[in-house]
Amino acid sequence: MNTRKAPVAARFALATALALGLLCTAPQDGAAAVPLPQVSPTPQSMVRSGPDAAVTGRVLVVADRRTDPFARERLVAALAAHGADRVDLVAPGTAPATARGPLTVRLGPADRPDIAEALDGTEAPTRAEGYAIRVEGGGRRRQVTLGGHDPAGQFYAVQTLRRLFLPSGFADGTAPRWKVAGAAVSDFPAMPLRGTVEGFYGTPWSHAERLDQMDFYGDVKANTYVYAPKDDPYHRGRWREPYPGDKLAELGELVRRATANHVRFTFAVSPGESICYADGRDRTALRTKLKALYDLGTRAFSIPLDDIDHTRWNCDLDRSVYGPPGRAAAAAAQADLLNDVQRTFVAAHAGTEPLQMVPTEYGDLADTAYKRTLRAALDPAVVVMWTGTDVVPPRITVAEADRASALFGRKVLVWDNYPVNDFGNTTGRLLFAPYDKRQPGLARHLSGIVANPMNQPHASKVAVFGVADFTWNDTAYDAAANQRRAMAYLADGDRPSTEALLVFGDLEHLAPTFGATPWQPQAPELGRRVARFWSQWEAGERAAAVRDLRAYAVAIRQAPATVRAGRVQAGFAVDAAPWLDATHLWGEAMARMLDALDACLTGDTAEAGRLRAESLAFQQWARAIRVAPARNTWGGAQPRVGDGVLDVFLARAEAERRAAAEPARRTGRGGG
Repeated sequence: MNTRKAPVAARFALATALALGLLCTAPQDGAAAVPLPQVSPTPQSMVRSGPDAAVTGRVLVVADRRTDPFARERLVAALAAHGADRVDLVAPGTAPATARGPLTVRLGPADRPDIAEALDGTEAPTRAEGYAIRVEGGGRRRQVTLGGHDPAGQFYAVQTLRRLFLPSGFADGTAPRWKVAGAAVSDFPAMPLRGTVEGFYGTPWSHAERLDQMDFYGDVKANTYVYAPKDDPYHRGRWREPYPGDKLAELGELVRRATANHVRFTFAVSPGESICYADGRDRTALRTKLKALYDLGTRAFSIPLDDIDHTRWNCDLDRSVYGPPGRAAAAAAQADLLNDVQRTFVAAHAGTEPLQMVPTEYGDLADTAYKRTLRAALDPAVVVMWTGTDVVPPRITVAEADRASALFGRKVLVWDNYPVNDFGNTTGRLLFAPYDKRQPGLARHLSGIVANPMNQPHASKVAVFGVADFTWNDTAYDAAANQRRAMAYLADGDRPSTEALLVFGDLEHLAPTFGATPWQPQAPELGRRVARFWSQWEAGERAAAVRDLRAYAVAIRQAPATVRAGRVQAGFAVDAAPWLDATHLWGEAMARMLDALDACLTGDTAEAGRLRAESLAFQQWARAIRVAPARNTWGGAQPRVGDGVLDVFLARAEAERRAAAEPARRTGRGGG
């Protein structure tokens, strides 16, 4: 008997289908009625092409010199993980696809003759990063065709194919057979730039964490990573100094990993705290810093000029060249510097992308002297980043994006400060609310969106998963559905782990702004259940109320252990460790308090008093936990868990228990 276990990728595909309820169970002769698997990011068009195609033991991959090597590598690995014991690479024209022969997979440019023919009417987008897929599993041939408009399109076609594998039974007790869902996909990204900017204050991500992020971005079709950690001294305070050799070697490896995932590694230098704009030596130092990264393979660069005082000069030379300090003078000096870098470095080096910049006034829609000067003087090729109507905007609308584009004289690239947790209102918080409140249709008005993540990289994947989905297809984006898919991704598709993450994530749902009102509420699911509890309680359905809510309290109590059981990405449990510890204790406290109410209902006030004391102890232990100070600037804070909902419920429940116990105490029959 063959006892080999299914590979990890294969187990993920099977478990994801189970977690999301996506398995196709209808017979093949009714293929047109069988729903296709859900794919994230949501494709522009995905319909049934016919029956599914079985993965055979031997698979032929038709590729040539125009086939993207990174896409080919991912394709071979995906086939091997889904039942192909042997994958042979063959040239076009040498592998006719037949129903009886091995599965044939064609990969390359969409205009390659054999691919264009095999797509058989499935539209191949001519937009950057676009691709088409056609799966044929019936009739006279069994083949999969993947055609990309460019190398990135080929890579993204393979990433979508990875979501189309479905189990079709088991070869023995452990190894599943696989098929590819019969789909025709025509797809392209709505926004040119999609990804993240590591731009937070506090401990930067480690090298290993960044490498993991590049693989994650490849998975979710994000194409941009901006390296801009505020607390990297060579990025900001010591920007003139070259990186030490070991750090430069790490950056080189990171650039290569990004390239393998079709991620545009964007190197940022933030000289605004000390630069003398008119000094030729500083300009030379800046170009030298950029050139060192260009030599490592970097082709995208950014000069953020945020979070500086633009009402003073750093040198007397700037005063003599640009006049007294002020908004207009600062914008003139900045435009002069940026235009010089764009002309003498970016345009002079082959393959580079347009320079990016972050203006000093980046978070409002006021037409100031700074913006008017920058709009008039800045090279049109330079990409301007904007954070929305505030540093942390509660929404971004099409009208606001259009206004920002008018203010800066070009489509803006949004630096979206979510889920970043480096400011005071995020003290003690992880931010797991889904990416939301960005208006559908923004793709036509922006050059892209990059999210500023949390100091916790693995925990940030929840929101970044949504950013990738929204920026790929904003008009089809569904925040609630995306949240479940994000959790399933982190859980390797395991259903219990996915559900545990959803329970845990609900307790970390609050998304603060710089103001007093959060832009997403805390614990909406728990809040809904608590509201139903009190409605039942006040209607006299008290036993049912306790029974129903206690089941959810148990889910809260058990969620941390499930998250830590091994199916969820290990880094996530490390990032969330103090919050998981506190969640378990709060869940215990909630269950004990509900048990106390139940004891009151049966008249056992002594038992109710004992359980109430246990609940208060668990609450005290939960409040005593502290986040280690290693990552966030607010380290040492109490981890926030369902605050404003869970704790408020416990306080009201304690009042109800005390009220129920009072008559017994007066008659001498009760406990405390």
